Amino acid sequence: MDSENKLLKIYNGQVVIPYRIIKNGTVIVRDGIIATVAEGNPELPGATEIDAKGKYIAPGFIDLHLHGGGGYDFMDANETAFLKIAEKHVQFGTTSMVPTTLAGDMEELLQILDLYEQAHKNNINGSQFLGMHLEGPYFAMSQKGAQNPLYIRNPDPKEYKEIIARYPFIKRWSAAPELEGALEFGKFLTSRRIIASIAHTDASYDEVIKAFENGFNLVTHLYSGMSGVFRRNAFRYAGVIESAFLIDEMKVEVIGDGIHLPAPLLKLIYKIKGPDKIALVTDSMRGAGMPEGESILGSLKNGLRVIIEDGVAKLPDRSAFAGSVATTDRLVRNMIQLAEVPLQEAVRMASTTPATIMGVNDRKGSLIAGKDADIVIFDNNINIEKTIIKGIVVYSHE
Repeated sequence: MDSENKLLKIYNGQVVIPYRIIKNGTVIVRDGIIATVAEGNPELPGATEIDAKGKYIAPGFIDLHLHGGGGYDFMDANETAFLKIAEKHVQFGTTSMVPTTLAGDMEELLQILDLYEQAHKNNINGSQFLGMHLEGPYFAMSQKGAQNPLYIRNPDPKEYKEIIARYPFIKRWSAAPELEGALEFGKFLTSRRIIASIAHTDASYDEVIKAFENGFNLVTHLYSGMSGVFRRNAFRYAGVIESAFLIDEMKVEVIGDGIHLPAPLLKLIYKIKGPDKIALVTDSMRGAGMPEGESILGSLKNGLRVIIEDGVAKLPDRSAFAGSVATTDRLVRNMIQLAEVPLQEAVRMASTTPATIMGVNDRKGSLIAGKDADIVIFDNNINIEKTIIKGIVVYSHE
């Protein structure tokens, strides 16, 4: 990371602020905090200057759900994996991330969680960690997807209470709300200010409503690993997908790689939920930012062999997707080009909305005076020119 500049001026850019774009704008940073967002190019003697050359100056992207990148996975259970993943994704505009685990061996999970604080402390060149996200193991077996069925089970109060007591940096936990004990689990998470998210589930509308009332207020990777309209004895019932649309306050995360969800579904989600209820996520595995070919989903020790091709990870028999290899720049680009969403709203779904969901919008997620100077500069095609974290350039495409 470059040595810290006390005073930084980023000028001659199109500054993306929450509800408009300043065509010829400047962002002034003092001691890593945004001091001013202004039109024109004010004089600032002694400042380090970055000429944006007419490109966009936007808030850094925040990825709420990712498993890996650059050939590493958080399930590798070593500090190097944490740091290398953070350094790889910063190249694509991600300034903050929520490292995510898979359903796995409990000993392995505890080993990963034991690493977090040291990795967080030593992460000076990559995307900042906002806490951990546990994806599983409390899932519906029928919707396990690429998760290992050996580890899938119902919520165990003794287990999850011990884990949460031991690791206060757990900020999010994804589970199937229809399981026995899941409503109590959601209530407990909410009491600890941990996000309870619906995932890998066959819940009905009635079950989702109860889950929402017991703290589940986010849907993990909408459409993937969940029920849609289904029949029982000839009668139709609404599933999780329809429930997410019907419950106005329910927020959703979307894998915007253009493959998990094609353009019509991206348009539909945007039309119904709007940018303030949608967080764009990569859900990326170790193949993100890597060439196509064979890879492993999950840990090197216990992971699943997969093939990366056509911009996505697939099971070896190509019968199903086995994870995303998306990066955040691609998410924003797809929402603009495939879903035909205005640029500032695509950016909001990758910055302001995720920051709000994580409860860090007082300091991250938008270019507003007083917030952390987490900034990304990109061109019309969302190619990343520079990534800046707390006023320091951590990546430059030169």
